[in-house]
Amino acid sequence: MKKVICCEKAPGAIGPYSQAMEAGGVVYVSGQLPIDAATGQMAEGIEGQTRQSLENIKYILEEAGLTMDDIVKTTVFLQDMSLFAGMNGVYVTYFDRTFPARSAIAVKALPKNALVEIECIAIR
Repeated sequence: MKKVICCEKAPGAIGPYSQAMEAGGVVYVSGQLPIDAATGQMAEGIEGQTRQSLENIKYILEEAGLTMDDIVKTTVFLQDMSLFAGMNGVYVTYFDRTFPARSAIAVKALPKNALVEIECIAIR
């Protein structure tokens, strides 16, 4: 059985998808753009955008009763690989124990011209 996870603290989907889905104790969080749900504004710079994308993930996981420590895999989409170090400097601060497996990919473009988008998989 699958369950839709929806959180008002994170921005709503900008297309035909859910913020997250849970199936069999696994939570799949859709790519999170660096948009503040309260203001609708996108953070500035790669550090601010990485922080906001991760905060959005954190809010969604909290809605599901999980934490960042429950993440087993992330995928980071970057507008350009030159942004990797700035993203990584913020990313490292969001995990207390061990780091999840991760892929980082440079893409041609991201929705709303974002610098970063991050998705993850978490387990109960």
